[in-house]
Amino acid sequence: MSGKNIVYFDLETQRSFNDVGGSAHKDKMGMSVGVTYSTARGGYRIYGEKEVSELVEELVKADLVVGWNHVEFDYPVLQGYTIYDLPNQTVNLDMMLAVQDILGFRLKLDAVAEGSLGMGKTADGLDALRWWQEYKKSGDPEPLMKIAEYCAFDVKVTKCVHEYAVEHGRLRYHDRGGQLQEIEVAWNGI
Repeated sequence: MSGKNIVYFDLETQRSFNDVGGSAHKDKMGMSVGVTYSTARGGYRIYGEKEVSELVEELVKADLVVGWNHVEFDYPVLQGYTIYDLPNQTVNLDMMLAVQDILGFRLKLDAVAEGSLGMGKTADGLDALRWWQEYKKSGDPEPLMKIAEYCAFDVKVTKCVHEYAVEHGRLRYHDRGGQLQEIEVAWNGI
């Protein structure tokens, strides 16, 4: 993996599925904040809606983009801003889809983070939507900073889950009954 630029990625939206007429209209949801962590840069970058084109460029240029449901959620949101066909013009490891291929069902990032790392998320997407509305009403940047902090933490959790999987060749999660389960993953060559 050394020498490759792995970009960990997540974004938050301005609108919910209900606001845009359902999940078929993700391109109308709008990005409030996007966050990446680049292994080449060795740090995080926070993007506002005005910097979407820079975010897209970073994703397209990455050797590998790692996320959790970014191919079927975050990329369609970004499609409202770009002519790139992001799923086909980027190299991706969507860990949620990879785990779904193994298990036959979807897991939340939280379930894998709790099981593998003993850490969970700090908030959820509904909080981020509420913070966006607060920001739009007041113009106060504090709610926007809350979104950025939450999104950056999700990117950190995504990065830590990926690094755990690469190091151990497996992920752990709690099933619906609360039992700790384990699945093997072979992401070390990616």
